[in-house]
Amino acid sequence: MNNEVLIEIKNLSKTFPIEKNFFGVAKKHLRAVNNFSLDIKTSECVCVVGESGCGKSTTARLILNLIKPDSGEVIFQGKNILKLSSNELRKLRKNMQMVFQNPFSSLDPRFKIFDSIAEPLRVHKVMNEEKIRERVFELLSLVELDESFADKYPHQCSGGQNQRISIARAIALNPKFIIADEAVSALDVQVQWKILHLIDKIKKELGVSFLFIAHNLAVVKHIADRVAVMYLGEIVELGTKEEIFSSPQHPYTRALISSAPIPNPHERDREKIYLTGEIPKATDIPPGCPFHTRCPIAEAKCSEIKPKLEKKSNGQEVSCLLVT
Repeated sequence: MNNEVLIEIKNLSKTFPIEKNFFGVAKKHLRAVNNFSLDIKTSECVCVVGESGCGKSTTARLILNLIKPDSGEVIFQGKNILKLSSNELRKLRKNMQMVFQNPFSSLDPRFKIFDSIAEPLRVHKVMNEEKIRERVFELLSLVELDESFADKYPHQCSGGQNQRISIARAIALNPKFIIADEAVSALDVQVQWKILHLIDKIKKELGVSFLFIAHNLAVVKHIADRVAVMYLGEIVELGTKEEIFSSPQHPYTRALISSAPIPNPHERDREKIYLTGEIPKATDIPPGCPFHTRCPIAEAKCSEIKPKLEKKSNGQEVSCLLVT
């Protein structure tokens, strides 16, 4: 990893109308993402974690311009991709790819594996069929699959094999940035670690930057360089992997880490933090700090003043009035 910033995400926000009146005007909105800002460096893996429904997947789609945001910018190599024409965006797609959670639904069941991997090469017309054939076999080797897989269909492969094929397709055009959205959550534990090792190998050998979305903290601890913790569409803490796991500052981050399974029996005396109450609805975010209704250390001011994500005395970025 170097210090060159590859992509700058600035104040991304997105709401969805969920109720309309007789005239088709929205009466109520769901706030999915709110002022999401993050820089990702070259060859860096940033993990985004949080409970289901906190806006992680929506954020991923906003970054790749698969969904139009209400506001914000995504600067990739000096260009705001949200303002590019369709032709300019098409050219940029070669450098920005995505690996989805379910490999069976992300691969066309009618295509052989060869054609699935070759599709981006054909769409972008970067080489002739002879070169495409060489490239497909090269990619299969890179993701540690035999050449015989080229003639198979997705239903003839396991979940782990199909996820390797999805990764091969994602790196076919030598992208600089890949979003992996819960890329291992549908796989069993043994296969998960093989896929994580493969992603780490691609990051180091090909210099690819990753935004890795996950809820499994064991996975995050294995693969992340930095971790962004999300709650109700906002980043509440951002720091290196070591900072987040050894010295979490935000009460929500502490609760997440304390709730993770503990494989080592010698560590089972770790303090448990139990959150009370339900997660507020994204259609009715409470005033002040969004987390104050569940926070075990909340004070009166937390229900009145909304904290900003800012650097604290230890260098971590935290959105909490009670952390100095």
